[in-house]
Amino acid sequence: MRRLSPIVTDPKTRTFLFLQGPHGPFFYRLGQLLRTAGAHVLRVGFNAGDRAFWSDRKSYLAYRGSPDDWAEDFTRIVAERNITDIVLYGDTRPVHAVAITEARRLGLTVHVFEEGYMRPYWVTYERGGSNGHSRLMDMSVAEMKRALERSDLDVPEPPAHWGDMRQHVFYGALYHWFVLFRNGAYRNFRTHREESVLRETLLYTRRLILMPVFALDRALATHRIKHGGFPYHLVLMQLEHDASFRMHSPFKRMTEFLEPVIEGFAEGAPTHHHLVFKAHPLENEKVPVRRILRELARKHGVTGRVHYVRGGKLARLLDHARTAVTVNSTAAQQVLWRGIPLKVFGRAVYAKPEFVSEQPLPAFFAQPGRPDNRAYKDYRRFLLETSQVPGGFYSASGRRQLLRQVVDMMLAPDDPYDALRLGTAAPRQQLRVVQ
Repeated sequence: MRRLSPIVTDPKTRTFLFLQGPHGPFFYRLGQLLRTAGAHVLRVGFNAGDRAFWSDRKSYLAYRGSPDDWAEDFTRIVAERNITDIVLYGDTRPVHAVAITEARRLGLTVHVFEEGYMRPYWVTYERGGSNGHSRLMDMSVAEMKRALERSDLDVPEPPAHWGDMRQHVFYGALYHWFVLFRNGAYRNFRTHREESVLRETLLYTRRLILMPVFALDRALATHRIKHGGFPYHLVLMQLEHDASFRMHSPFKRMTEFLEPVIEGFAEGAPTHHHLVFKAHPLENEKVPVRRILRELARKHGVTGRVHYVRGGKLARLLDHARTAVTVNSTAAQQVLWRGIPLKVFGRAVYAKPEFVSEQPLPAFFAQPGRPDNRAYKDYRRFLLETSQVPGGFYSASGRRQLLRQVVDMMLAPDDPYDALRLGTAAPRQQLRVVQ
């Protein structure tokens, strides 16, 4: 069925209040385009890093109050400025969680951006919440399949190249530099992460400097695994400060996840199989994971069969993996796309019984059940028609591609999931290489 063009509500009647966004200029560019469309746009900044990436001082509201006063101050801003919509990146950091609670009470529209569920080539745009708070958590694959009856999308394949990582690390280091050295006007600011701002800045800077060294180490480790001639299972690690890991998993620390996986592998996997732990591309290695893995391998009698790879592209390891295990990493979407058996520990938007294993770990490593690939294709197609928008936050070309589509989605009266169901979803642009 041919889809209708989206109905866009009059932008002149709306005032968008931006809270914290991804590092870099994406939120400012998004605000500019919304203003060009006729909407009013304001930004609340909580530190000097927020201010550095918002060039229009007239629309910038510096928040210097106490975190304890934020709920009351947010409500006051909404009333004084006639706010109709709030825009934020990630829904779990404290200032955002408070704002969302108040926004719902006041009847505001909540626009949530996140890293793509189909990352790295797509960005997630939802309303109300993301990850474990997403509407996807309560949707069945059967419901998604019914909604797709209105769709005629040819599911796009991801491009062969992605170039956001260097920009991501650069903007992260720059943001934390501003917070560390220019934050005198924001005495009450408290980071939502456990690490101090100084520690975060040093870790980002160290990673930026050592990227060539890490790349060499990663290449050597990947070469040994790919040419080792042994079957292997892949473990997808996450950042401890990642919202999905912190809020929607049974673990407080990533290291708590390591031992049950190695223990299950030692108990169930054939003795000629190996286990590969792949770090997140932005892992700062504040915890000596490699040493911990060696100790756990020795404890459970699998020394020489456990490997560690520093970040890098997942595809190079996934193409030959027997299974994959994760807490709730979005990288698991790449696992399912390839039809590889998957085991998850936490809550995730893709954790549907049709394609995620419910076996105990030893049985999973011994004889994993295969996912229902046809069901996953319906699920994937549904996401690409709704909340997954081509583009990226960090590279210039990625931002351009994202902005071409997402502004109309924000101005439309229906959220992405309802728009597909009601037949008001706009046609999607073809995916292009993001560099």
